[in-house]
Amino acid sequence: MERGNMSFPNTFVLLGFSEFPWLERPLFAVVLVSYLLSLVGNSSIILLSLVDPRLQTPMYFFLDNLSLLDLCITCTTVPQLLANLWRSGKTITSWGCITQSYLFGLAASTECVLLAMMAIDRYVAICWPLQYTLIMRPWVCVQMAATSWSSGLTNALLQATLMLQLPFCGHHTLDHFFCEVPVLIKLACGDTSANEQAITFATIPFGMVAPLMMVISYIFIARAVLKLPSAEGRQKALSTCSSHLLVVTLYFAPGMYMYLQPSSKTSQAKFMSFFCCIITPLLNPLIYTLRNKDVQTAWKRILKSQGRVKSLKAR
Repeated sequence: MERGNMSFPNTFVLLGFSEFPWLERPLFAVVLVSYLLSLVGNSSIILLSLVDPRLQTPMYFFLDNLSLLDLCITCTTVPQLLANLWRSGKTITSWGCITQSYLFGLAASTECVLLAMMAIDRYVAICWPLQYTLIMRPWVCVQMAATSWSSGLTNALLQATLMLQLPFCGHHTLDHFFCEVPVLIKLACGDTSANEQAITFATIPFGMVAPLMMVISYIFIARAVLKLPSAEGRQKALSTCSSHLLVVTLYFAPGMYMYLQPSSKTSQAKFMSFFCCIITPLLNPLIYTLRNKDVQTAWKRILKSQGRVKSLKAR
C-alpha cells in the first residue's frame, strides 16, 4: 500500500443524524436556540462574578471555570453541527477535526476534575465553616483550578498526539456529529493498541478517581449535615450542595451510559453525546442561578444601576 493512501484524510464526513433526515431541520432549531441560551447563560455568570465583588468567592471562582468549560464544549461542537444540519454536505477539514477532538477532550477531561474540586470546596464549606475562608484562600483555589486544567491539557495532548500517528488508509466517514477520539480511532487501519491503552489509562483519573473524590466528599458532608441540631440548618446546608450534585449527575450519568454502550448502539450514543454537548451546558447556568439568591441580587443591582444611568441621561 502506498504511503499516500495511509496519510491523514484532507476532509472527514460527519454523518451526524443523517439516518433521521426528517429530524434535521427541527433539530437545527433546537440546537440553535440552546446554543444561544447557553452562550448567554454561561457568559452572564462569568461577567456577573467579575462585576459584583460579592460574587468573588471560591464557589463562584470554580463556577466561572465550569462556565468557561461549558462555553468551550459548545463552541467546539455546536457550530459545525449547525452547519451540517442545515446543508447537505457534512464535511469538516482534517485540521478542523483534529482541533475539535483536542478541544473537546481538553474541556471534558478538565470538567471531570473541576467537579471534584468543587465537591471539595463544598466539603470545606459544610464541615469546616469557621475555617472556610482560611482554607479556601485565593491562591489555593487557583492551584485547584490549575490542577484541573493541566490534567485535562495533558490528557488531550496525549490523545491527539497518538491519534495523529495513526494511518487512516483513505477512510474518512465518521458516524457521529463531531470529531471525538474514540470514534476517530475506529477508522484507523493500523495498530490502535497504544491509543486504546491511553484511553483506558485516562479513565483512572477522570472516570474513577474524580468521581471517588466526590463520593468521599459527600459522605463527609452527609455525616456533618446529619449532626446539625436544627432542620433549618440541615436544609440550608443541603441547599448549598444540591446544585453541584445535580450538575454532577447530569455530567457523569449520560457519559457513563454513552461509553458503556455496545458499539452497535451508535444512535443512542450520539443522542447521549448530544445531551452532554448541547443540553448540559444549557442547564448548568440555570441550575446555579434559578434558586441562587446571590446571583438574583447581583442581577437586580445591575439592572437598578442601569436604570439610574438611563434616568440621569434622560435628565
